[in-house]
Amino acid sequence: MFSSIEYKNIKEKSVTGRYVINEQIFSVLEKLPSEFSVSYIGDSVQKRKIYSVTVGNGSNRILMWSQMHGNESTTTKAVLDLINYLQQDTKEVNNIKANCTLHIIPMLNPDGAHAYTRINANGIDLNRDAQNQTQPESTILMAEYKKFKPNYCFNLHDQRTIFNVGTTNKPATVSFLAPAHNEERTISKTRGISMQLIVAMNSELQKIIPGQVGRYDDGFNANCVGDTFQMLHVPTILFESGHYPNDYERETTRELIYISLLKAISTISLGTIPSYSQEDYTTIPENGKLFFDVLIGNAEGINSSLDPNTDIGILFKETLINGVLEFVPAIEKVGKLTTSYFGHKTYNCLKEEELFNLKKEPFIELLENFIA
Repeated sequence: MFSSIEYKNIKEKSVTGRYVINEQIFSVLEKLPSEFSVSYIGDSVQKRKIYSVTVGNGSNRILMWSQMHGNESTTTKAVLDLINYLQQDTKEVNNIKANCTLHIIPMLNPDGAHAYTRINANGIDLNRDAQNQTQPESTILMAEYKKFKPNYCFNLHDQRTIFNVGTTNKPATVSFLAPAHNEERTISKTRGISMQLIVAMNSELQKIIPGQVGRYDDGFNANCVGDTFQMLHVPTILFESGHYPNDYERETTRELIYISLLKAISTISLGTIPSYSQEDYTTIPENGKLFFDVLIGNAEGINSSLDPNTDIGILFKETLINGVLEFVPAIEKVGKLTTSYFGHKTYNCLKEEELFNLKKEPFIELLENFIA
């Protein structure tokens, strides 16, 4: 890895798990040294405060924002780790701060974060409000964009556990997109730069999670913020934090996003973008949607009312219950699934040991009582 600082030494340990809210961000920001400029930039619909953090004085101006979808917190944690990294007195850090200026909005949608929903308090998806600018959070982001005048934009998100890489059984642990700037999805100069930065990050991640990096669908939508900024001729990258095996709290993915951010920023700082080929971007496989959280083969072995060779796919629904995030199992699909889909956890009810283990799962009653 290009950083000499071990991740465990900079991880923001006060913020973990999937449920991340404004108060946790405040407790980190208020402790920052004076070289970090923390600014109040506006209020959400429900009058929660939104802040930005600016550090560095270089000519490469990088704008990034996280938790525009309130239930997508992994990149927020990674951003806090990045802020910790930038407090270190090393040659690497000093070079970044001399060559780059970072303007970070750690949480754009604090109302959605509090309720653990994708949308804001008015029920609007902020990532579909780039053109109409109907929401206060949307106008805040656009105002910061216009004031900061970035050379690069990082749009930071999470994606569901359903995504795999291409047609493989590898989860899309991290996915990227160089958003389109027109319906034809042509490659402009700025979109090409986005592709090169993604290739740089992919080259780093393949050393750690080979085969687990995907490419997000590039269908054009002018209402999306990334497409809008790409239309404005600023290289923009969509980051999608996905599933790593047995990491539903996304602490491993958090580290991988931190590594990705640091690689992109380092590549910009060192001026090495031209060394990465645009063509290599298209070699990153597109995301598929072939995963269940649990895939149960031959489920008639647990529920005799089912036809032979019937499989059940279960997805966990992230549900906030009394302030605690729980992963509630729900049957998503029933049929012949094992030849076409994958499971983050799998059981074959025809195998005695697997059936025994399945019966110990907390969702066993859901299966036993299911009526097709």
